[in-house]
Amino acid sequence: MDEKFNVFMETVDVNYRSFVNQINEYLTANGCKCGIKLQKSGYIVSYVRSSNRTLATFVSRKTGMKLRIYPEHIQQYQSFLDTLPEKLKKEIKKASVCKRLIDPNACNPKCIMGYTFMLDGDQYQKCRYMAFQPTLSEENNPYIKQFLEKELRAQI
Repeated sequence: MDEKFNVFMETVDVNYRSFVNQINEYLTANGCKCGIKLQKSGYIVSYVRSSNRTLATFVSRKTGMKLRIYPEHIQQYQSFLDTLPEKLKKEIKKASVCKRLIDPNACNPKCIMGYTFMLDGDQYQKCRYMAFQPTLSEENNPYIKQFLEKELRAQI
């Protein structure tokens, strides 16, 4: 696993390697199991909770490295979303709507439903795979870490 992670780290922008390493150490220290797969678009590095549910996944995109977060307990700390930088809020707001939340027959029945949450006083119903996928950046990284911390605290 360490060798695969080191190869993955070589694909991460030098400016964010320290942050990615910090997230890896934090999540694994908090009981998440790290899994690494190589796909066409690059490495997919997932962190799976003891409940066998994925908490977060690093994904490579043309626009940069992203961390897809799966916040199952978002209702417990959704006011945190109002503190996010405007650019990040904009990404969340433009993410795809969850078809299954609107009509349970409109999407693959095996698809896990997305999230219903409040952001800036408005309710959103977003796809679990698109809603919370911030790009690593100097501005976003502290919020990404806080997001993960809040999710891990909420599951206790």
